[in-house]
Amino acid sequence: MSRTTFFEVEILDAKTKRQFCFLDKVEPQSTIADIKALFHKSYPQWYPARQALKLHPMGNQLKDDEVLQNLPVGTTAVLYFRDLGPQLGWTMVFMSEYAGPLLIYLLFYFRLPHIYAHKYAFSTSPHPVVSLACACHTFHYIKRLVETIFVHRFSHGTMPLKTIIRNCVYYWGFSAWLAYYINHPLYTPPSFGERQVNYAIIIFALCEAGNFSIHWSLSSLKGGVGAKCRRFPHPSKNPFTWLFFFVSCPNYTYEVGVWVGFSIMTQCVPVVLFTLIGFVQMTIWAKGKHRAYTREFKDYPTFRMPILPFVL
Repeated sequence: MSRTTFFEVEILDAKTKRQFCFLDKVEPQSTIADIKALFHKSYPQWYPARQALKLHPMGNQLKDDEVLQNLPVGTTAVLYFRDLGPQLGWTMVFMSEYAGPLLIYLLFYFRLPHIYAHKYAFSTSPHPVVSLACACHTFHYIKRLVETIFVHRFSHGTMPLKTIIRNCVYYWGFSAWLAYYINHPLYTPPSFGERQVNYAIIIFALCEAGNFSIHWSLSSLKGGVGAKCRRFPHPSKNPFTWLFFFVSCPNYTYEVGVWVGFSIMTQCVPVVLFTLIGFVQMTIWAKGKHRAYTREFKDYPTFRMPILPFVL
């Protein structure tokens, strides 16, 4: 009859190297998530989502599903702890990020007092594109909220509070900036009039449909809660998913397209800047996802680009 060899786990502060706790008789099949739960019993203020455990003080954070006996440690393992700070669940994160811009834009559209100079306080823009822009902006963020609640499946449970604050400042601030100019009584309509607006609304609508299709496809790919099978996304019968033939992250491609359409529709500098900054950030995310796919899947299509077909 074989005997089980238990592990001993010492958890040190990553900065000071001071010992927090010593865990005795830890099962070799225990995961990092299990160790976090044991650590939480000794230090209730650091719930598992706040904990980052590492093999080296400056190393990468260990994943929750990594198994203790598979780590490059002996039967006495030393792990380094870092406090990630207060956390919020991803659903609350996106609700905060997206509900803010939705409400802020509507405040400008419905003329919240003291936003504009007194002589413009009771006047509104006569151009129909202003109401169309409000409808499109409102639809976009309602769609995001609906996807957050009913479509998205999140691989990681939480986000640090300080990151949420930074993101909210970005989304809320830009929403107020572009809403101020688009809804201003002196707003100037697009140079090419109705034709420009019509082309823009087509781009906007197609990209919104494409973005939703990709999110739905990615949600189906991840399967149910606790699913371990990893696959990379493929095109389906839905034509909007055929962009997977050419890029790794078509959800970002369509998202950029949405804001390009909105920029053409409104011909407003703050919208163009928001689109440009968003494109840069989504390119960074797409490149990271693309690298992860190519590392994990040996049969990953070599002709796919991160975000723009044949270009980037």
